[in-house]
Amino acid sequence: MSLLKEVTGAFALIDSLVRHNVSHIFGYPGGAILPIYDELYHWEKKGLITHILSRHEQAAAHAADGYSRSTGKVGVCFATSGPGATNLVSGIATAQMDSVPLIVITGQVARPFIGTDAFQEIDIFGITLPIVKHSYVVRDPRDMSKIIAEAFFIALHGRPGPVLIDVPKDVGLEKFLYQPIDPNQVDLPGCRPFASSKLNNFNKIFSLLQQSSQPLLYVGGGAIISNAHQLIQKFASMFQIPVTTTLMGKGIIDERHHLSLGMLGMHGTAYANFAVSECDLLIALGVRFDDRVTGKLDEFACNAQVIHIDIDPAEIGKNRIPQCAIVGDIQETLFDFFQYLDEHTHSSINLDQTLSWRERIALWKKQYPLLIPKNINSLSPQEIISTLSLMRPNAYFTTDVGQHQMWSAQFLNVLPRHWMSSSGLGTMGYGLPAAIGAQIAYPKDDVICITGDASFQMNLQELGTISQYNLPIKIVIINNKWQGMVRQWQEAFYGQRYSHSNMEKGSPNFIQLAQSFDILGLDLDDRSDINRVLEIFLNYQGPSILNCQVKEEENCYPMVAPGKSNSQMIGITKYHYSLSNKK
Repeated sequence: MSLLKEVTGAFALIDSLVRHNVSHIFGYPGGAILPIYDELYHWEKKGLITHILSRHEQAAAHAADGYSRSTGKVGVCFATSGPGATNLVSGIATAQMDSVPLIVITGQVARPFIGTDAFQEIDIFGITLPIVKHSYVVRDPRDMSKIIAEAFFIALHGRPGPVLIDVPKDVGLEKFLYQPIDPNQVDLPGCRPFASSKLNNFNKIFSLLQQSSQPLLYVGGGAIISNAHQLIQKFASMFQIPVTTTLMGKGIIDERHHLSLGMLGMHGTAYANFAVSECDLLIALGVRFDDRVTGKLDEFACNAQVIHIDIDPAEIGKNRIPQCAIVGDIQETLFDFFQYLDEHTHSSINLDQTLSWRERIALWKKQYPLLIPKNINSLSPQEIISTLSLMRPNAYFTTDVGQHQMWSAQFLNVLPRHWMSSSGLGTMGYGLPAAIGAQIAYPKDDVICITGDASFQMNLQELGTISQYNLPIKIVIINNKWQGMVRQWQEAFYGQRYSHSNMEKGSPNFIQLAQSFDILGLDLDDRSDINRVLEIFLNYQGPSILNCQVKEEENCYPMVAPGKSNSQMIGITKYHYSLSNKK
């Protein structure tokens, strides 16, 4: 007599997810995935898993993404076949570009109908091949548990990313004798463990540190994914090396720290861009030398020797040839390096040789600070965002894409994994559903979505999800009545020809929109009301929207124009530091 239990493919799928400690799924049902949703019904009744109903499949992917970025766990989303699956594409690509581990499960037409152009049939496996880390079509329900286990392993192994699992409808319905796979039993020969850091690499790194008089740490999303913030702060403090981060690396260091230079690149701080242009040693941790960071690549840190540490071997030497490279996890590599230092105490670094470098950077900080316009006649987005950061220093922040995103990167001081923004793909509409994912993960914590009036309208239907689950998300709309960054580029590079970038006509009344979803809506249009209105807005117990009617023509500076080096910034004015400025 067999001890195995006869179950359906849908049962095996949900059971496998629960065995991998999945507590929340984001999704939207439809015909081909109904067998899975029918099985999900029973598991939810038992309180074993919770499904969050999005209003659009793209938002389900972004919510799973926000859940993953804030927790470090794998996010899970469901969608049906055809348009349900294709609606996920932007969310999958967003996760792939930013190395976010997702399990994306799509329904598919029954196996006999595959290839017949059946109703809502689409080859989502083929469509998503360039934007996933791996993908499966489940042909046999007996493979379900093994596939789920492999998918979780692949999503997290090495450089994280999304994995797609396409499940034909009849696979979900078919019964078989079930033998679950333990999550720890995965054996994938193609996913080998990384070799330990080599001693000669550490000798080279230490030698380069000893020779350098102008070192700089350049830190990206790989360090956040690795949870390496404490070791990076220790490394920076031990060797007194200034730290600049990418958009993805934000949160790796307290930006009030004297060694922090904030973000570098196209809209980075002037002092970060000056530093990277003049450093003689660039220590790149978990970065990919993205074009928005480097500007004109052959002039990026052109006087520097480069140490590059990254978990993805494909990134080493892709855009910049390093003098020393290590393929490995940032946290593990730094831990090994500190052990190396403990065992080689006969050598030391002369911190005095970098003193003038640090003093020079400190002077740049005073001469070229990020300025907050405080015009009594207009509302400044920079002041709103800066005030938010001061009032809620421990909040989880999500953003959409555009000027408000760059101002947020400049003026928010965030904790590790408290910053979620579509960086590589630049997906408008990301912020609101990502906030849903973060709020589901941390129901008692503050979650603030900073968005623009144009970005907000990309996925505003998710106010329905927020209302349904009474998620106390705070939504700040930086409303300048434009696609702000598009308008800025049209002003700077296209002769002020504002082609289809104005959003004033046709935009909703955001306060009435909020009220229609039973969400508190507030207007802010006077600078003198910032603190009072923000207190009401942030202390409200439920979800709320703050419509900030800011100066329309405000531009985001500094800015590195396309094809220019980072030292050639637009919009920086030398600020003469004096006693009167200190007051």
